[in-house]
Amino acid sequence: MRIYISADMEGVTGLVDADDVQPGGRDYERGRVMMTEDVNAAVRGALSAGATAVTVNDAHGPMRNLLPELLHPAARLVRGRPKAMGMLEGLDAGHDAALCVGYHSRAGALGVMSHSFMGHEIEDMWLDDRPVGEIGLAHATAAALGVPVVMLSGDDTACAETAAWDPAVTCVAVKRAAGRFAAELSPVAEARLAIETAVATTLTARRAATTEPAPEPAEPAAGHAPSTLTVRWQSASVAATLLGIPGVTSTDDRTVRVSGPLPQLYRLFGVWTRVATALTNQAPYC
Repeated sequence: MRIYISADMEGVTGLVDADDVQPGGRDYERGRVMMTEDVNAAVRGALSAGATAVTVNDAHGPMRNLLPELLHPAARLVRGRPKAMGMLEGLDAGHDAALCVGYHSRAGALGVMSHSFMGHEIEDMWLDDRPVGEIGLAHATAAALGVPVVMLSGDDTACAETAAWDPAVTCVAVKRAAGRFAAELSPVAEARLAIETAVATTLTARRAATTEPAPEPAEPAAGHAPSTLTVRWQSASVAATLLGIPGVTSTDDRTVRVSGPLPQLYRLFGVWTRVATALTNQAPYC
């Protein structure tokens, strides 16, 4: 059983503020340890459920946050950027399940450090006219590859967003949002145990539900039905520049959209964010 973990940082146990998750922040180095240990809890759960391989993708910001020397030795780490598939780099149809550790709610939600990919530079996003953020877009892209997202950890608003998107995903709330930069925290040991137990229980149940011989991996859905991704930017300059990419159209001065199959659409969105980064210099959480 091959397991894939996409690890973000804002939804990690104990972290509530930009200083916890941004390089140079007063508590960033502590935040890196906290992030690594949440991931280790997920890895332990996967191994106890029978995982034979675990791939971990560092999916936050500079994508060099996880501490390799502290990471569980059974995990292979994908680290650094740029990556063609960003937060989902390394995910393919050969994985049996995907886990999202440390995820957060989308832009506009009253969740801890809520945003969609680029701080407040992205005001809103829709996938096929359905409001979407990092959770929904990762879920839809993994599904297009034939890999189910089966577990997510984050704050209570991230869990609520996940449940609305797919109630079958097991969620672990490691903190309860009291504001965008405040939360009631679960005790660290309790949160880590909850992550490990949820992963182990969920993956064990999935294994028990399969029949022998093991089924072939699901065929990727990419190419079967194009999706439409719409993004409303804070900056009209970003939207205007993106219109230079073939297939991109606008609905107003700050909103652009494009249609295509997932996961290619996810990769194209990564190009959009790199263009936006080159055009703006916004602090992610101001």
